Amino acid sequence: MPLHPEIAKVLACLPAPPEGPLDPVAMRAADEAHIAPLEERLPLRAVEDVTARTASGEVPVRIYTPVEADSYGVLVYFHGGAFFLGSLETHDHVARSLAKETGLKVVSVGYRLAPEAAFPAGLDDCYAVVRWAAEEGASLAWDGTTLAIAGDSSGGTFVAAVAARAHDDGFDRITHQVLYYPSLDLDFDVDRYASLRENAVGFGLETAGLKPFNAFYIDSGADPADPLVSPVKRADLTGLPPALIVTAQHDPLRDEGELYGRRLREAGVEATVSRYEGAGHGFVQHFSWIPKYHRVFAQTRDFLSRR
Repeated sequence: MPLHPEIAKVLACLPAPPEGPLDPVAMRAADEAHIAPLEERLPLRAVEDVTARTASGEVPVRIYTPVEADSYGVLVYFHGGAFFLGSLETHDHVARSLAKETGLKVVSVGYRLAPEAAFPAGLDDCYAVVRWAAEEGASLAWDGTTLAIAGDSSGGTFVAAVAARAHDDGFDRITHQVLYYPSLDLDFDVDRYASLRENAVGFGLETAGLKPFNAFYIDSGADPADPLVSPVKRADLTGLPPALIVTAQHDPLRDEGELYGRRLREAGVEATVSRYEGAGHGFVQHFSWIPKYHRVFAQTRDFLSRR
């Protein structure tokens, strides 16, 4: 089906990207300029900024408590942004919706960004906060059951990489992984995935933009051949947590996410792959106000309720 008309309308009004090299500082400032004022955000029982003191150092996190309760399942969330964009603020609305719909306490991670922080700094922060959440469970009122991880786009990359690192380290507390239109193969070989060709132009994220957008991460030492950078390249996927992989019809990254889901199932891992028709990359962050796409949060809730 064609791109959703509301999405098409927004994309038609966007200015052309600036010419020349990308400026991460300017792009971050532009990103932050569109954040909703506090009084317009989805209300929850509590939202608190704290510092997680972890093996990776001090990592800023934002904790979202949906309702008053004695204990909670916990969801650790990694925002997207091609490893150099995004923050606790730009994805605050996503974390709030996840907390509201799932009933879990959400811990959003303000991990270090490329190019200022070389690989694997951001990944280290994400993994360390998951370990911190388990170790400091009492302070989070964690009920000791659900400890899920979720992320969108490059945050989905970190979800897959964190799940793999945890498995290899023998850390078996992660119960679920949720990947929204993840970036799982950073070599960007257009011959490998039909979606890189079918969705190359006109849907927001464009295939030609993938290399320059991810260059900050790759140039900081992230080798696309490394399975922690391109998780679809991991040879053995057995033993990983159950996965929900959400893809978008008009996303250049669609096929690598769906391939990863198939490979998980072939390895004996419970994996649900759900393609959202009419959507493009980034729809959870930018277009979840459209009812058709807001249901992604209910789908996430239903997935996380499985034991």
